This record gives sequence, C-alpha cells and structure tokens, in this order.
Amino acid sequence: MSGEATLSVLARSLDQLGDLLGHVSAVQLDARTPCADWTLGDLADHIVAAPGKFTVMARGEQPDWSAAPQHFEKGWAPAFRSAADDLMQVVGQKDAGSMDPAWMTAEFAVHTWDLAHALGRSTSDLDPEVAGHGLEFMRANLRAEMRGETFGPEQPAPEGGDAYDAIAAFAGRTVSA
Repeated sequence: MSGEATLSVLARSLDQLGDLLGHVSAVQLDARTPCADWTLGDLADHIVAAPGKFTVMARGEQPDWSAAPQHFEKGWAPAFRSAADDLMQVVGQKDAGSMDPAWMTAEFAVHTWDLAHALGRSTSDLDPEVAGHGLEFMRANLRAEMRGETFGPEQPAPEGGDAYDAIAAFAGRTVSA
C-alpha cells in the first residue's frame, strides 16, 4: 500500500475511534472492558493518550508508555480528535522518521474493537479496511516474543466474524460470535 493510502487508512481509523469515544459517558466509567483489569474509563483515557505518544515517536523521541494517561471525566472525543490531528500533521511530514503508520492503524483498530464491545456497540458498520490493514501489519510484525501483557496469544476468531473480530483475536482478545 502506498504511503498516501496508508495515511488515508490511519486517518479513517482515527475518525471512527473519535466517533466511538463520543458515546462514552461519565456514568459508564466503571464498566468492564475486554481489556483485563481496565475499566471503560481506563480504556478511554488510554485511547485519548495514544495519538500523543505516537506523535512523540514520530518526532524521533521516546514516549513513556508506562506513564498513567491523563484522566478524563468527560470530553474524550474532542481531546482525542485534537491529539489525532496533531499526529496526522506530524506523520504526514516527509521527515517523520521511520514510524510506520500501519502500526498505529493496528493499535487503533484493536482499541476500536475494545471500545465498541465495552460500549455494547457493533463493529459491523466500521471501515473493514482499517482492521484488515492493521491485521496485515500485525501478522507481519508481531512475533510471539513481543506479545507480552499487551498482546496475549492469538485466539480463535469466530466463524462469520468481521475484520475487527479477526484483529482482536489476533491481538489476544477473547472474541465470541
């Protein structure tokens, strides 16, 4: 996929994740998610922080992935969209280093599945190319020794599942039909 097409897929992944974050409300923050030990509030905060951390990486610096993200009680979507705009501006520059936007797309696609399921929303209306592109990158680059706690062992994807079920299962999420 060309660089411009890869950036287009990344932009779509950010747009749809921002749309999903618009459905998070303060009364849901303690709800469970597919991510072990994370509440919906934890997941939303992590998602909002991710574009900023990728922006730091694209600038050639090292973000602190272990640092707790800023906690929000509201406004996840606007905060995410602002950080996503900054990310797209940096990765669109020719000197954005060796940061592969497909890695970011994979991360955002997995978290799109996580958030959709935590909110009780379907992924069937989401852009399947985003998840497919992310899954292609993960299959080519995520080796067993790299999985750790972030990505567990690959799980079976349900028969008849969509592209988001497939990437979530590859990332170690338990996916049921």
